[in-house]
Amino acid sequence: MPEVTTEGDGSQDALLVRVAAGGLVGWGECEASPLVSIAAFVCPMSHGACRPVGASVIGEQLEGPADISRIASQIELDSMDLLQAPHTWSGIEMALWDLLGKFRGEPVWKLLGYRNSFRKLPYASQLFGETPQQTYELAANARRDQFRAVKFGWGPIGRGELKTDLEHFAAAREGLGKDSLLMVDVGQIFGENVEAAAARLPMLEQIGAVWLEEPFHTSALAAYASLAQASKIKLAGGEGAHNFYMAQHLIDYGHVGYLQVDCGRIGGIGPAKRAADYAVAMGATFVNHTFTSHLALSASLQPYAGLCDHEICEYPFAPKPLAREFTSNHIERDRRPLCLICLTSRSKLGERQFSPRPTSSDSIRSEPMRMVDLVPSSRTVSIVVWLTRINGSQDVPAKACSVPHRSEWAPTEAITGAMRRPFASTRLCRHHNRLVLALKRAES
Repeated sequence: MPEVTTEGDGSQDALLVRVAAGGLVGWGECEASPLVSIAAFVCPMSHGACRPVGASVIGEQLEGPADISRIASQIELDSMDLLQAPHTWSGIEMALWDLLGKFRGEPVWKLLGYRNSFRKLPYASQLFGETPQQTYELAANARRDQFRAVKFGWGPIGRGELKTDLEHFAAAREGLGKDSLLMVDVGQIFGENVEAAAARLPMLEQIGAVWLEEPFHTSALAAYASLAQASKIKLAGGEGAHNFYMAQHLIDYGHVGYLQVDCGRIGGIGPAKRAADYAVAMGATFVNHTFTSHLALSASLQPYAGLCDHEICEYPFAPKPLAREFTSNHIERDRRPLCLICLTSRSKLGERQFSPRPTSSDSIRSEPMRMVDLVPSSRTVSIVVWLTRINGSQDVPAKACSVPHRSEWAPTEAITGAMRRPFASTRLCRHHNRLVLALKRAES
């Protein structure tokens, strides 16, 4: 097994969803535990409201954005008691948007209704150092790399003495200089303890922090509202939102000033776009949440690409090598002096040709699987799930094989041997201008 630590870094492994059709390939990424998310796709039905995600996807038609919404609604109904369902569906939903964009020859942000894509100011998103000195050095490095905005998160904040936290905040500002934007993320460390969070506010105000992110559990709305009332600094939150309503409640009842959702958790690009629209209507600022790959970054930019005044963008500054290297190209910043990023009219979600590729000999299997058609046709589209772990030594692509769809198949067989053999995959068959999903299972 590759080494995975308790560090609050979600780039240590990845769950990718691949959609392929002839010369078209679409990609999605789930921001969740890979094995648990795959289990949610293939698990046996427990009852009518606890069905696997795959049961709502298999056999459905895809002609346009409305069909993606329709499938999502079916999953919400049939998998309401399967709590991992939104995470599993998120990656599939992204991949379907990507495929649809390529099929129509348009970027996803245009399919979402935007006429233009505006440039964003990327902030270097990284963890606090173990010591204030390390935090200072990390901040200085980001400044040397010409980032005009930086966010520090998690690390030791809230786990020791207040004095140490304040030293980290001061070190971050000192390393960045006075002209850079500084955001602070404490990763829900205070639970619902308003007093503990409020004790950090004077120093955050002194260093000119733009926001304080996730001081409490996502659903601790009363705590959010109480701190927001007492703070001159706006609060940010939303990465823990697993559906649109959780994001909406953070604005309505938690009074966050910055709504930051993750496309890999909230249910994909569609719900994130809905959350962005709501933020605009309520006077909040929408921001993406991305701490992993540039595939996730591309997806997370689509829902608010056309919002001119919502210009801050979380940018994975120091992910683990896997998250950087399994994509063949990246969303790079412009040259000085602005160092901005932007999705262009060429930028479908997967326009950037995201695909697994080797980082060292035998580290990540890069060749796409040879698909075995259920229906012999050059117009076949397939959704395939890859599970790739950090360092790549245990990447497990879903292997295609031809078997009939039958309800009695045993998904636990694939799950128990998860790290040694492939999982289930699904296949979409395109008939004329329709995409129809059908099931395939992995070889044992």
